[in-house]
Amino acid sequence: MSDDAARTELLRLRASIDNIDAALIFMLAERFRCTQQVGRLKAEHQMPPSDPGREEQQVARLRALAEQAHLDPEFAEKWFNFVVAEVIRHHTEAAEGR
Repeated sequence: MSDDAARTELLRLRASIDNIDAALIFMLAERFRCTQQVGRLKAEHQMPPSDPGREEQQVARLRALAEQAHLDPEFAEKWFNFVVAEVIRHHTEAAEGR
């Protein structure tokens, strides 16, 4: 592969990465919109902000999906725990009326 061809391929790959990053951000935003609705519902009905049983099921589900996608299941679990911590923070704030 020539240097010019390599640079062209690099630009193509970076453009794909940029598009994927944008899609991930918009998907996370949509996920948080849904979890904010869950938080409001839980706050209105005095439900606890976290649901350990649901979280355990989701971890197992996401680890299996990661394996199918050839992604490290540990990474998928860390990502999920990071997102859940932010969701719980939102739910706690909603319960406190912030």
